[in-house]
Amino acid sequence: MPRQNLTAGEYLFHADTPSACGYLIEHGTIELRTRRGGTGREAVQIVVARLGAGELVGDISAAESGPHSVDAVAVTDAVVLEIDGEQIRDRLATADPILRMVLDGRVKRWRRMLTLLRGDDPAAAQSVVGATSLPAQGKFLLEEQLREALQRQQLEVRYQPILEIASGRIVGYEALVRWLHPERGEVSPEEFIHLAEETSLIVPVGEYVFDAAFAALDQLRADPMPFVAVNVSARQLASPGLIERVVARREALELPAGCIKVEITESQALDVAQVATLIELCHTHAIAVSLDDFGTRYSHLAHLHLLAFDTLKIDQAFVQAMFVSDKAMQIVRAIVAMARAIDAEIVVEGVETTAQLQFLGEIGCRFAQGFVIGRAQPLETVLAAR
Repeated sequence: MPRQNLTAGEYLFHADTPSACGYLIEHGTIELRTRRGGTGREAVQIVVARLGAGELVGDISAAESGPHSVDAVAVTDAVVLEIDGEQIRDRLATADPILRMVLDGRVKRWRRMLTLLRGDDPAAAQSVVGATSLPAQGKFLLEEQLREALQRQQLEVRYQPILEIASGRIVGYEALVRWLHPERGEVSPEEFIHLAEETSLIVPVGEYVFDAAFAALDQLRADPMPFVAVNVSARQLASPGLIERVVARREALELPAGCIKVEITESQALDVAQVATLIELCHTHAIAVSLDDFGTRYSHLAHLHLLAFDTLKIDQAFVQAMFVSDKAMQIVRAIVAMARAIDAEIVVEGVETTAQLQFLGEIGCRFAQGFVIGRAQPLETVLAAR
């Protein structure tokens, strides 16, 4: 990055001059100043802020591609690094909408403060500040509505059947949470689960699903007993006592060991040591652990090398491409062979045709789920079909 060396008293930039970049202060102190009562000698100079090493200056103007709103002057000898305005705008464009909303709010307060200090018309502040990000507002609103839906128990848990291919028998179900919004209709699980994972909401959502899964198992009692698999995110894994609460639910209902399974989705945030401890605890209580969506996202072989998963779930993307791409077919074969070698079961997701199901059985896949077997249904529908 280009550097500028400033001597004490030297201006970095003046108010109302064009802004092409922001600056990171490497050494020294920079004051931001504005004027009250005009721009001539009669104007009173006001210090707005004093910034030191590690702080940014001029970044707001650079982000907005607008002129500087204050003077910036070195009060000591200083060194600053130039940060291109396009770089700042690119960072903001890829930032979370809520973060952009927070920054937008700070900019608004900054502009209003300047107009008050200068004695300008307060209405002028609004003319230089953009509207708050609507996507961010919507995200905040959706988060609050999700909290309310949790409190009112308005989330629905549906159950997608899992088939044992060789016997043709439904041996278990995956619990999938759904949200029927009163105004928007059904909210995409990807949208609201991602939102929950960004906040602490994923923990109560996860507890909600476990509660529903055990209530379902209580009504699904049979010989042999089916299982229900529940998805657990990396953030839930960090919640103390997760597995202990799961075991307490099972024991309270006097359900057999093995009736509940845990599915962990690979993610960038997956803590291998933490997951290893969880798997060991699960095995102590006869809870099988699956690695969900294997082959996509952040998956890599180290997870299989270091972690004793009982089951690998092959992502549906490979299955749906099997008869279109020979590479996809060979990948499925390789994953099945690898699972056998490490003594893990295979569940194949997204099976949509009988041809796919037959082929998967032929190459040694034990379990499958997908539309050809059954869609995710409310518990009442599952019970009625038994």
